[in-house]
Amino acid sequence: MKKYDLLTPEGTRDLIFDECAALRNVGDRLRGIFMSRGYTEVITPGLEFFDVFNNKSRHYSQEELYKLTDGKGRLMVMRPDSTLPIARLIGTRLSGSPLPLKLFYNQTIYRANPKESGRDDEFFQSGIEIIGGETMRADMEALSVAAEVMESFEAEDYRVETGDSGFFTELASKLDLSEKEHDELREYMLGKNYPALDELLGRYGDNRYAAAVGKLARLFGGKEVIEEAARVLPEEVQPRLTRLSKVFDNISALGIGGKVTVDLGMVSKSQDYYTGIVFKGYVTGYGMPVLSGGRYDKVLADFGADIPATGFAVNENAVASALLKRSGGMLTPPPAVLVYSDDEHITEALRHCRRLISEGSTAEYADLSSADEARELARKRGIKRLDTVTADGIVSAEI
Repeated sequence: MKKYDLLTPEGTRDLIFDECAALRNVGDRLRGIFMSRGYTEVITPGLEFFDVFNNKSRHYSQEELYKLTDGKGRLMVMRPDSTLPIARLIGTRLSGSPLPLKLFYNQTIYRANPKESGRDDEFFQSGIEIIGGETMRADMEALSVAAEVMESFEAEDYRVETGDSGFFTELASKLDLSEKEHDELREYMLGKNYPALDELLGRYGDNRYAAAVGKLARLFGGKEVIEEAARVLPEEVQPRLTRLSKVFDNISALGIGGKVTVDLGMVSKSQDYYTGIVFKGYVTGYGMPVLSGGRYDKVLADFGADIPATGFAVNENAVASALLKRSGGMLTPPPAVLVYSDDEHITEALRHCRRLISEGSTAEYADLSSADEARELARKRGIKRLDTVTADGIVSAEI
């Protein structure tokens, strides 16, 4: 007996009507921004070899991946990420391209999240990658484009949090952490779980690096955070702090300083993915980041192209969901005219639809057996005008 023919898999859902319109709206906005900035689109396969996502710079756990085999029994995965396939592309077809290379993408991602996490396993993702270029300039451009993206969503409020993954990486490397402790420490930093964080770091007594990691998790806010960090963090991370301060000042000079905050405890789930500036974007109506990115200078080397890079990705489904909440629906208005005809005048009615559309209106042909049915459909759909095509011509009526 069939059990699942009326269900969608966990982590997936059907999108209908205004949900589709909101998603396309977001995708079109992003594509317009990226193309206006000189970025060129690439599309990578939805199916990739497992090896693409199992390397030194970025390792996905088995639990995160949707896996299958090809006709030769080789292990494949549904694309869980866009950056690594693009890194593969840089090392192959785009090898030797003039740098910096500026790319954008808009494609579906498949990622197995913990159930009841509130995250979709299948979602549309758009983003940019800046391959090569001078570090500070590329970081500034990425943040500038990210801010423009956030502004384009017309949210009541948005914010961008920025930090540097190197603070945590460098300070944690000074501690004698087991792999398990390192993962726990990262998890506590991500969730700002201060009691658990303090308990773990308390095992190191008065170790100054343990104390510095504990301070990192609590250093977030405005420019004053950077000033405080300069007083309390070890000298090893001061150069990163200087760079972050300059980035913050430059972003503020663009007129969006009030939307940008600093979080020195910002870390990524992947231990070795990001190597410098990291940032996240939030909008009203969605509790998790809708945009995330940063600098990743080691990734391309795994694919034979030792080139620095930076970029970010946007969860289009998340933004569309927030957009839909704010709009209250009605993103897909009904056609202006419903056109009906009897059996003898179907061709004339279809020509009339084409004429209305050519004149800039919208028209739908009524595949119904009677004028009364067409009138009732127009009433239910909120269509304001019914055109009836007969031997005597076209009769228009307001509904």
